Amino acid sequence: MKGCRPLTEAEVELMQASFGGTYGTRDRALFLLGVKSGFRISELLSLRLGDVWQHGRLVDRVTVQRRHMKNKQESRTVLLHPDAKAALATWLCTLRQMLECSPQTYVFRSRKGQNRAISQVQAWRILHEAVRTNELPGKVGTHAMRKTFANRIYHQSNRDLIKTQQAMGHKHVNSTQHYLSFLQEDIDALILAI
Repeated sequence: MKGCRPLTEAEVELMQASFGGTYGTRDRALFLLGVKSGFRISELLSLRLGDVWQHGRLVDRVTVQRRHMKNKQESRTVLLHPDAKAALATWLCTLRQMLECSPQTYVFRSRKGQNRAISQVQAWRILHEAVRTNELPGKVGTHAMRKTFANRIYHQSNRDLIKTQQAMGHKHVNSTQHYLSFLQEDIDALILAI
């Protein structure tokens, strides 16, 4: 978590437009689901088709099972944002054309092996390539997606730390505070306002 930063709205737009190639729709879906759900990369990569596609359609809420969560204490369910839902629908259509799928098929499937998710290292490479292509400054890793989500929720909730904590699935508000970035310009404006 330390060292990486959240992405701005403009950077998110640039990034989502940069994924291309055979797996561009997969990479875009991974990125948007990360930015719009706040799931950790390990949680995103644990998703299987049965977690997101039920009764012939995409689910409205995505649940990551307890065994795939950080402390393995409880599962977490998040509303599927329309942008993430659209990107996921596009990828699943492509995935089902590429191979025969079952509810156990990994959503973010690797080209390697029978049914394996891409690795966290590969997810970092995918994201890093988009960052490099767009010449974005600073450190941006896979955790930047979660930090971006935290910052967006915090600002959309009128800086409500408790709501942000709930959206992040944190047990303690101190954990949530570590995710929030405070720009020097914002602090300078506060000082000038007193």
